[in-house]
Amino acid sequence: MLTFAAATAGFSAAPVRANPVFRENPFTLGVASGDPLPGGVVLWTRLAPEPLAVDGSGGMAQRAVPVEWQIARDPRFRQVERAGTVRATPELAHAVHAEVGGLEPGREYWYRFRAGRELSPVGRTRTAPAADATPEQVRFGFASCQNYADGYFTAFRHLAEDDVDLVVHLGDYIYEGGNVGSIGRAHLPAAECFSLTDYRVRYSQYKSDPDLQASHAAAPWVVVLDDHEIDNNWADDLDGGDVGGAEFAARRVAALKAYYENTPLRRTSMPSGPDMQLYRRLRYGTLADFNVVDTRQYRDNQACGDGRRIDCEDRLDPARTMLGAAQESWLLDGLSDAPATWKVMANQIFMMQADHEAGPVQAFGMDTWDGYAAARTRLLDGVRERGVDNFVVITGDAHRSVAADLKANFDDPASATVGTEFLATSISSGGDGADQDALGGVWLAENPHMKFHNVQRGYATCTLTADSWRTDYRVVPYVRRPDAPVSTRASVYVEAGVPGVAQVSS
Repeated sequence: MLTFAAATAGFSAAPVRANPVFRENPFTLGVASGDPLPGGVVLWTRLAPEPLAVDGSGGMAQRAVPVEWQIARDPRFRQVERAGTVRATPELAHAVHAEVGGLEPGREYWYRFRAGRELSPVGRTRTAPAADATPEQVRFGFASCQNYADGYFTAFRHLAEDDVDLVVHLGDYIYEGGNVGSIGRAHLPAAECFSLTDYRVRYSQYKSDPDLQASHAAAPWVVVLDDHEIDNNWADDLDGGDVGGAEFAARRVAALKAYYENTPLRRTSMPSGPDMQLYRRLRYGTLADFNVVDTRQYRDNQACGDGRRIDCEDRLDPARTMLGAAQESWLLDGLSDAPATWKVMANQIFMMQADHEAGPVQAFGMDTWDGYAAARTRLLDGVRERGVDNFVVITGDAHRSVAADLKANFDDPASATVGTEFLATSISSGGDGADQDALGGVWLAENPHMKFHNVQRGYATCTLTADSWRTDYRVVPYVRRPDAPVSTRASVYVEAGVPGVAQVSS
């Protein structure tokens, strides 16, 4: 049997269709780039002339297809810098992951693909600065949680127009459940995803969205999954209902394979059975390090039966882990050794303490870092002990936006501030949203380390210089219909060398 690794390298048991002719455009899912390095980037596409074919094939036959790629210094491809050919194989749903090297650091490029006589749309990408470069600024966006049935992805269209160097996607790229919704964007397949075919069709549906395609084509992406790429609130070898064994392992194999097929990841992240290497580090000269963490594959099960709990002692158990010992050591070692001004942790679920209950009683969500409070303390203590400055956590998942100080002791406002967290809302999950809600009022009242809160849909952009960090919370007023305008709800500032939020400008 052909191995996944072999298929990824372009080998296939399928016969090769050397001169393919397509009845329909095979590039219906767009193009993307990702994981930029100073000298290279991953280029992605997937051949799918019938993207919603119920068998998950995208309308492709069981044949390997040679796909040419080009990357150029100009959008008209008069100065082609590199070119090559990759085989798109049925084993990988005819996805292409071209790892391009030999590029110039810190510059813009344009890329495209050809299959037979068909040309793909043109994408724009940018390599990372050289390791010793001192860029004046880095500007990136981050986003998460796009539920196709809940709303339109208009926010991605605006992000595509924001001219960022990089997009960090923090998870919930798809939602696995069967959701009909009420706006004419019902999930395909109609039922919850379990098989490889199910997940492939679901990704095809999401990736057919023109606004998501526009954002992918505008800048390189760094991606990491959260829970809905597999199952709500899964933890290591257990699904969200605490069911494990062979059944969930098979589901993980299918879901991770489909995730790899549909995202611009390097071969180092290709799944091996039910496991996938996703934590990694990307350096942007001496200005920023992006430490991408994985808070799903290595965590202990949620404490006290998951959900929102009062007086859950298990969450304080120092033996419990969110990241696993190896990843936790990797993160702390990398933070302490980093020469960069800003040490960024790209994280799926919020790290700040969030008391959900008004008054003296405290209630915490068990799926977040509150459910792993001792592990959080261990991590933040490690940041302090190593003298790590300018530590900033960016987070998704919660469908709301918060800017907060990360405290050595969240129950003591006078305790040391270790860093800053920026939680950004969902692209569409949860529907239209609002400026504030009842929970937001409780959060701001009960958690003095929280400095800003909002419940509208959107994303965040961050502008980093050697002296300061600015996060702009970009929001849309509605997602249940298309073409919403975008505005900046607030700009939040951090000063280099001074941990915590310095200013909120609304």
